[in-house]
Amino acid sequence: MTPPDSSSSPGDPGVQGIAFTLEGVDDATFTQILRDLRTDPAFARPLQVQAQPPQPGRSARLTLVFHPADRELAVGAMQRLKTVLLRYGVQVDTVHVPGV
Repeated sequence: MTPPDSSSSPGDPGVQGIAFTLEGVDDATFTQILRDLRTDPAFARPLQVQAQPPQPGRSARLTLVFHPADRELAVGAMQRLKTVLLRYGVQVDTVHVPGV
C-alpha cells in the first residue's frame, strides 16, 4: 500500500491505473478494506494501491497502479478487489480502466 506520489501516479508516462470510486464508504469500513488489502498477496509489488479516504463531499477512492507489463497482475488484483469490496457490502460506483 503506498500513498500517492509523483513517481508512480497513473498520469505518468508508462504507468497506468485502475481507479475505483467508493461512494458512501465510511472511515471505519475504508480502514477495514485497507487492512485486508495490505495482507493480500494479490496487491503486492510490482502493483501499488493508492488510497484516498472519504472526506466530506468526496467519495473514497482506490487506485491500482501498474506498469503496462504488469497488466495481467492488475486485472487479477482488480477482480480480487471487487471480492474484498463485496465482503463489506461496498457498491462500486465507478471503475476506470485504461485502454477500455
